[in-house]
Amino acid sequence: MDTQSAPDLPRIIAELADSLFLGRRQLVTAESCTGGWVAKACTDRPGSSQWFRGGVVAYTNDLKVALLGVQPRTLAVHGAVSEATVREMATGALERLGGDIAVAVSGIAGPDGGTPDKPVGTVWFAWAERTPSGRAVRAARHHFAGDREQVRCQAVAVAIRGVLES
Repeated sequence: MDTQSAPDLPRIIAELADSLFLGRRQLVTAESCTGGWVAKACTDRPGSSQWFRGGVVAYTNDLKVALLGVQPRTLAVHGAVSEATVREMATGALERLGGDIAVAVSGIAGPDGGTPDKPVGTVWFAWAERTPSGRAVRAARHHFAGDREQVRCQAVAVAIRGVLES
C-alpha cells in the first residue's frame, strides 16, 4: 500500500476495529475494483477475526451473480458500476456471508475502461446493515483522480469510512 495515497488508513482501520468490536458487530465485504483490498486492510490488524467475518472478490459479472446474488437484469440495465449493482452486492454479502454490516465497491480504476457516462475514477459504494426493522442500505458515488493504484487506495478509505458512519 502506498502510504502517501492513504496515510490515515491504519488510523481509520483502528477506529473501525474499535467501533465494531465495542458494538459487537461483524463486517463483511463485497469487492470488485478494489480486488480484496478492503478485506486486506481489515485483516492487517491483529485481532480482526473478532469483528471481520470475510468477503467476496467478485471481479466479473458472472461471479457477482453467482456469489452475491446480483440480478442479471440489474447488470444488463445498469452495468457493474452502478448504484443498483452495489446495493445488490452489499445486500447479497450481508445475506450470504452473515455479519451485521456489509460494504460493497465497484468501479473503474483504469487506466482504461471508462466511458463518457462512467469515466475512469468512477466508483460506487454501498453499505448494508441489519437493523431492528430489517435492513438499511445506502449508496454513494465518488470520482477519484490519479492512477489505478491511487483510485483503488482512495476507494478503500471511502469504503471503510462509510462503515464507520453506519
